[in-house]
Amino acid sequence: MTAWPAALALCVCATAWAGEAEVVDAVADCDTARVCRFTVTVRHADAGWEHYADAWEVQAPDGTVLGRRVLLHPHDTEQPFTRSLDGVRIPAGVDTVRVRAHDSVHGWGDAPVTVPIR
Repeated sequence: MTAWPAALALCVCATAWAGEAEVVDAVADCDTARVCRFTVTVRHADAGWEHYADAWEVQAPDGTVLGRRVLLHPHDTEQPFTRSLDGVRIPAGVDTVRVRAHDSVHGWGDAPVTVPIR
């Protein structure tokens, strides 16, 4: 009977061990109307459906969310992984944006990447 609580604790620890999702690279390719395609590389020690990187978003400097890419499945065997998001409109006067990643356990990561808008 004592093995069950130990196994449960091991499972919980393994899920927490994966840490926060991290943006390791982000690039914006914008047209003259400031509509951009973001290509973002995320690293996370995905541990199946219980703990995986499940989104990333583009934010204006004031925190306004300009675009969000929802990730529909774990990437256990594809790390880091790169995904894109088209059609992100950047307001006039915004010269940089932040891109941050989200995982299903820790939420939004604390280390966004700053991307220049040209």
